[in-house]
Amino acid sequence: MGETLLEREKDHPQEVVAERDGRRIIIMDSARWVDERNTDRDVVLPASYIGVLPARMCAIHRPRGVIGHDACVGKDGAGIAGLWYLEALGIPAATADGMTVEMGNGRDLYDNGLISHVNYHAESLGVSVGMPVREAAELLRDKELTDTAVGNKIRREVVEELEDGRRIVVTDSIVWALPEDAGRSVMVTAGHTGRSGAKFLLEADPWAFICHDGGMSKNESGIVGLRTAEDAGLAGACIDGRTAPIGDAFRGYREGSISACNGPARDRGVTIGMPVAQAAHLLLVGGR
Repeated sequence: MGETLLEREKDHPQEVVAERDGRRIIIMDSARWVDERNTDRDVVLPASYIGVLPARMCAIHRPRGVIGHDACVGKDGAGIAGLWYLEALGIPAATADGMTVEMGNGRDLYDNGLISHVNYHAESLGVSVGMPVREAAELLRDKELTDTAVGNKIRREVVEELEDGRRIVVTDSIVWALPEDAGRSVMVTAGHTGRSGAKFLLEADPWAFICHDGGMSKNESGIVGLRTAEDAGLAGACIDGRTAPIGDAFRGYREGSISACNGPARDRGVTIGMPVAQAAHLLLVGGR
């Protein structure tokens, strides 16, 4: 059996564009040109899409970080699916917006790209959506991924707080509610509001909640927890799965709209189609 094109390529074109303390940022036009030179000291910027296949080509060499092209995301999110493949292997990764970067042009990726998507490890190092690729690459080069960051994927942020201590807390799952959230916090999370989700909601006993609708699903099982919460006097609503992805409460809070709510939430002014951030505020200032 003969060599593949990848195996026959002996001089993979790479360009070192920045170096600091032995760590390098390297641009290239294709993920197939990531090779054995690119160990944990290198942040590689291949101008390939970061689907699972290119992610495999990068991951086998264990680079320090990866930034590629998002191929405008595409069907089934295939242009960025490799971000989470790399995340599972502990490699920080991000993609550039396909409308800011030419496919197959590593120089353009580095010079003109703007970040469109990040995995957890890249985010923990400070990479954010809208950031120039050049700046993001420097963060991946210069900052250390700690054991805590690798093992602890809990994202949690207080986005609004009243003088009496009530607040809106955004976190990706209701199972990450803290004891201090009981009777105090509007929990904006991104897990489903199904039967098991309702159990966790009642255990957390927040001031109110907004979870995901799980695409509604069979027999509207993705939102059945709204009724359970209503029976317990707990106000709640759901993020429309067509407007924000399940599992990402921060996008749900920023981008999502309400697809369903229970009676106690309606009593506080929440309506279907309302932006999630607005609904969370109404749930916060209203009373049980």
